[in-house]
Amino acid sequence: MFALCVCFRGVVSLCFSSMVRTQLNSSLPHCLSMEVRGGEASAQPKTSTIKPPQSRKKEDFSFGKILGEGSFSTVVLAKELATGKEYATRANSFVGTAQYVSPELLMEKSACKSSDLWALGCIIYQLVAGLPPFRAGNEYLIFQKIIKLEYEFPEKFFPKAKDLVQRLLSLDPRKRLGCEEMGGFNPLKGHMFFETIAWENLPVQTPPKLTPYLPAMAEDDEDYYGNYEDLLSQFSSLRVVPSSSSQIVPLRSCSNIEQYIHDLDSNSFELDLQFSSEEKRLLLQKQTSGNPWHQFVENNLIYKMGPVNKRKGLFARRRQLLLTEGPHLYYVDPVNKVLKGEIPWSPELRPEAKNFKTFFVHTPNRTYYLMDPNGNADKWCKKIQEVWGTVYH
Repeated sequence: MFALCVCFRGVVSLCFSSMVRTQLNSSLPHCLSMEVRGGEASAQPKTSTIKPPQSRKKEDFSFGKILGEGSFSTVVLAKELATGKEYATRANSFVGTAQYVSPELLMEKSACKSSDLWALGCIIYQLVAGLPPFRAGNEYLIFQKIIKLEYEFPEKFFPKAKDLVQRLLSLDPRKRLGCEEMGGFNPLKGHMFFETIAWENLPVQTPPKLTPYLPAMAEDDEDYYGNYEDLLSQFSSLRVVPSSSSQIVPLRSCSNIEQYIHDLDSNSFELDLQFSSEEKRLLLQKQTSGNPWHQFVENNLIYKMGPVNKRKGLFARRRQLLLTEGPHLYYVDPVNKVLKGEIPWSPELRPEAKNFKTFFVHTPNRTYYLMDPNGNADKWCKKIQEVWGTVYH
């Protein structure tokens, strides 16, 4: 199988992913034309016979050096004990990426040249959507989805890329675009998705810069939410001045810490940050005894929390976002009650509101795409920027 590790987190820009797909498409004919292929490991040593008689058992042979190795199988030298004849035999042992395995390998225990076209379809899907087409909790369930061709396209999946993926992810290897039965690689190169590619100049083209792809809003989003040019300008230039000893902080009663807490709903609130050390102790005490999300924040005081939809590529997952002292930005699976991760803080971290619901958190290595279903993107950006200001100013 043609080996490629898709190591990007999320999806990449259309321009960059198009270049990756083009390079793959261009290199496949060369890889598949080679007699000794890395993926299928179809090496053929200089022996009297290539395949041993089917009546033989493995006990009749001694196995020697590895002649070729790939994702689907390993070719080894087998010597028949009775006659001394040597054979090249293939041991089907999957050692590749489970999400890219072709159905013929799972059902027939053998791979073919067209198996690489299946893998190409999986890679194209992942570059566009951010996740592989066949996903499950373990390899067995992934394999079950593969042999049943169970996968879905998310919304906003590019139509031309969708058509190409559908033509590559065929259960019948003879019907995959690019195989010999379908006319070879020229029809694949001629697919409408590659219509802007100058194949003859590919080796000298400068690859585009690797940047994150941020999915655009639907065409009617502006009508639904309103015009946000002013809002975007407001938050892109937002800078909160940190409090100092010269600023007057209103005196508040230590016994009335509720005045710092602004409840938005049962799972959402935010705190005013002008509290004393004693008031912080009382707030943390209240949080420890009564907030079910306290277990995920390492005993840090929660400044703001609420549900968000966290996007990865074209997929969205509901998460509980927790902004705490430290500072930290934790996100938790609210259904399974599992901490899924943390947005890393640094002086370069920058929140950006796109509209009332959607906001980004930019970090040096990744942009986090978040949506507040309650329309409080501006409040998230203000609070994140406020906490940022107290730490880095």
